[in-house]
Amino acid sequence: MNFSWIRVCATAELLPGEYRIAWDGDVAIAVFNIDGELYAVEDVCTHDGGELAGGPVDGYAIECVRHGARFDLRTGAVLCPPAYEPIAKFPVKVEDGAVFTRDDRWD
Repeated sequence: MNFSWIRVCATAELLPGEYRIAWDGDVAIAVFNIDGELYAVEDVCTHDGGELAGGPVDGYAIECVRHGARFDLRTGAVLCPPAYEPIAKFPVKVEDGAVFTRDDRWD
C-alpha cells in the first residue's frame, strides 16, 4: 500500500476560492482553498459517483452539479439529500512551498 504524500501543486497555485485535483493511485482527491485553509475530499459524490470539483462552493459547502447533494468540505458530512453517505476526507499539509495530500483510509 502507498502511504506516501502526493504533491498537489505549489502553494501559489492554489489561491483562496480555487481547487486542484490530485490522484493517489486511482482515487481522485480534490483540494480546496477556503479563505486560506486547505481541505481535501474524495472527488466523488456518494449519491451517484459524479465529480464534485467544479460544483458551486458556498462557505464550506460544495454542491454536486448533477443532483444538488451538498457536503461539508471540512468534515465530509452530508448537508442535504439526495446523498446520505458522507464523502471521504483526507489530510493536507504544506511543506517547502507545496501542498500535499494522501488517501489515509487504509493506514
